[in-house]
Amino acid sequence: MQANKVYLASDHGGFKGKEIALKYCKERGFDCVDLGCNSPEISVDYPDFANALAAHLENDKGAKGILVCGSGIGISIAANRHKHIRCALCHDENTAMLSRLHNDANVLAFSGRFSDEKMIIAMLRAFFDTQFEGGRHQRRIDKL
Repeated sequence: MQANKVYLASDHGGFKGKEIALKYCKERGFDCVDLGCNSPEISVDYPDFANALAAHLENDKGAKGILVCGSGIGISIAANRHKHIRCALCHDENTAMLSRLHNDANVLAFSGRFSDEKMIIAMLRAFFDTQFEGGRHQRRIDKL
């Protein structure tokens, strides 16, 4: 996948995971935009951050997104309320790879509480290194 820009956002429960993802994305040479949150200390609402990321992706079609909350569930649900978002909640590198290969996901979501650094990096690598397969999968995406 050729991503020129990556937007990242999290709530307080996903802050640490977002920071790991931000460091990895910068090391890969992506133009990174950190949309917050800025601390794990203050409780914030994950829909606000999912909505902010969705707004940026609506105007930046070639970009990708990374979303993190405590479980990854709430922030992925909030993101997928936007028609142009295909946010995949992933738990390991295989689900991240399949999110791109079969679903052409433009946003990766994961748990900040249950994903360690090694797993986060494996998911990011799989997400960014996998190309969409197209074919029968495009037909299914067109029905979304």
